[in-house]
Amino acid sequence: MKEKIYYGAQDISEMLGISVSSAYTIIRDLNSELQKKIIIQFGGKFQKYIFMKNCMVPKK
Repeated sequence: MKEKIYYGAQDISEMLGISVSSAYTIIRDLNSELQKKIIIQFGGKFQKYIFMKNCMVPKK
């Protein structure tokens, strides 16, 4: 199985111990920041390496 390159709200909610709706809020906020830098994102998903960098989650 290939390693994920995108995280969904469920993934983020489990990593951070928050609700799925809060995870969607984080994704929306991070995506809007990236849109200002003209980086294309998919709704409801977020690139793994950018999420780890912005949220300082240690690698597993």
